[in-house]
Amino acid sequence: MKQRREGFRPATYVLFLAVTAAALVLCVCLGSVSLPLKDTLRTLVRAALGLAQDARSLAPSIVVPVRLPRVLCVAAVGAALSLCGAAMQGLLKNPLADGSTMGVSSGASLGAIIALAFGVSVPGLPFAGTTVLAILFAFGSLLLILGVAYRLDSSLSTNTIILLGVIFSMFASSVSSFIITFAGERVKTIMFWTLGSLQGSSYQNAAVLYVTLAVCGAILLAHGRELNAFAVGEDNARNIGVYVRRVKLTVLICVSVLIGVCVSVSGTIGFVGLVTPHMLRRLTGPNHRRLLPASVFGGAVFLMLADLLARTVLSPRELPIGVVTSFVGSIVFVYIFFRSRGR
Repeated sequence: MKQRREGFRPATYVLFLAVTAAALVLCVCLGSVSLPLKDTLRTLVRAALGLAQDARSLAPSIVVPVRLPRVLCVAAVGAALSLCGAAMQGLLKNPLADGSTMGVSSGASLGAIIALAFGVSVPGLPFAGTTVLAILFAFGSLLLILGVAYRLDSSLSTNTIILLGVIFSMFASSVSSFIITFAGERVKTIMFWTLGSLQGSSYQNAAVLYVTLAVCGAILLAHGRELNAFAVGEDNARNIGVYVRRVKLTVLICVSVLIGVCVSVSGTIGFVGLVTPHMLRRLTGPNHRRLLPASVFGGAVFLMLADLLARTVLSPRELPIGVVTSFVGSIVFVYIFFRSRGR
């Protein structure tokens, strides 16, 4: 009975799903060309059932091939980044931690920039080259940081990991700038991508994102109790039976995979994993068995609304989604910081 009380009731998950679905439909309806809700819902239902679309309606030519795959990708990226941020904050016991604290995000971005700059691709899968290099560089960054951290401190303390992550992020950023300098005609594409953009996302991208989120996200959600134990200190967690090093490695590997896949599809999007868990923690409390699943839905809704704002605020021009999340996230984070300092 105690385990059941730690998590949400089924009705709460139904509410989360309803809010997420409402945000998804809203984002599919609105854009440079707004579509009636009735036409959008009819198109989505027909597409889900495999029925023929109404040739007289404009919605099928916009919803199915363009907006739906983009919104699905946005939701998956937001959910993954928010989940990574909540897990990293619990693991490192640092409110400023998110998925990029380890330097994994910078490493994944470096790999994707190399793929974009030199045109690395896999025949038949145009996006696979960027995805593969992003994941490989994310793993390489993780192994390098953990290896150096272990040589400096065999206990893998959080302070050592954070410091090395910041140093590696600066190094990866300088290498990325060096590559961009010689990117030639691809500079504009790379610069727009580094600000975060899901323009042109496909169902293939969505499939990769959701499969990765299902596997790695399930593992992170299963470690909610261990992350709760980390809140009272690693020594106390070890005394109550938590395998500290194994939990650390498992969480860090899952975070690196999720970030690598997200960065390869969306580019670098900041503040989602930093701010969203903070906002949700005020509603759910510090219990990670509640915070982690709430972060999945909250991150998806937050990024979908941010993407909607990026598409509509200067329509027909489109802002990079990273600009919107950084602007909104910085304001929210400053507000949260002053509220916490005031208390």
